[in-house]
Amino acid sequence: MYENREDVMAKFDIGIDLGTTKVIIYVYGKGIVLEEPSVVAVNNRTDTVVAFGDRAYRMIGRTPEYITATNPLKDGVVSNLRLTEIMIKDILKRVCDSMLLKPRVAVCIPSVNTEVEKRAVIDAVNYAGAREVYLVKEPIAAAIGAGLDISKPIGRFVADIGGGTTDVAVISLCGIVAETSVKSAGNALDGALKKYVLQNHKLMIGDRTASEIKIRLGNMYNPSPENTYTVKGRNLVAGLPGSVVIDETQVFEALFEPVMVICRAVKDVIERTSPELVGDIYRDGLVLTGGGALLRGLPEFLSERINASVKVADNPVRCVAIGTGNAFNYMDNYDDGFLKASLYKY
Repeated sequence: MYENREDVMAKFDIGIDLGTTKVIIYVYGKGIVLEEPSVVAVNNRTDTVVAFGDRAYRMIGRTPEYITATNPLKDGVVSNLRLTEIMIKDILKRVCDSMLLKPRVAVCIPSVNTEVEKRAVIDAVNYAGAREVYLVKEPIAAAIGAGLDISKPIGRFVADIGGGTTDVAVISLCGIVAETSVKSAGNALDGALKKYVLQNHKLMIGDRTASEIKIRLGNMYNPSPENTYTVKGRNLVAGLPGSVVIDETQVFEALFEPVMVICRAVKDVIERTSPELVGDIYRDGLVLTGGGALLRGLPEFLSERINASVKVADNPVRCVAIGTGNAFNYMDNYDDGFLKASLYKY
């Protein structure tokens, strides 16, 4: 029995969470099919790509001078167009059974991307072989992926804390009512930890060590000095390998300011939202998505400061990718009105 054309074409609908630290791919009918670090390793002598994803990530800080393992995206924005194009082309080849039928591709972007930044993403995906390209704002994708019904005249409050940016928005009737995007997210938290250890213990650590500290000791609600971790790095005084023991209270101190930036962004969006929708927020609360939502104690920390409940979505890391892939359903249901509110069609 033959499948109709719409079903066949739908199988080539792909959602891409093109994150600063990770790329997650959602394919219609299959779900999440790929999840890898958004890192590319380049041989500077021959100007060729050596590795992508996990292989490239393992090379960070461990390569000779002529090989650079780098992230082609910075703070949610394409910083190296050529490497981004190569990376996306490799991804599409891996996830598409056949390139005879080019896929429709939806890519999520931070809320406040400029037209130039949008064009860079579109050009990269088009070069990689997409049939059509759609850009979906991260809060919209996060809300859909979290299972929120955004079609009703009810205020849905979402904060997506990714690697490069935190995007906060109030959504109603499939459109964004108020939004903001700040460059305080996972990478900023890691940077704050590196700075704290350097200033207070004269120990230089790398990004991966900082991330490990955040995962082990990050706690924004009632941190305990009894929970400790031995951090290893290079002692700047002696110039030799060294280590120091730190605890949750020190990590809380290091992370407090970047987390407060996120908190102020949430408050700013509330202040710009109509009283009727703020009432919905008070009743239903704030939903956190993204990898940063996994920081222990963050919901309680924010809840105390915004006077509303805060909860973490199911599967927060993959929410945006799932929502981006499912955004095609909303394009059909809400047609141009939805596109104008939250999607940019090339």
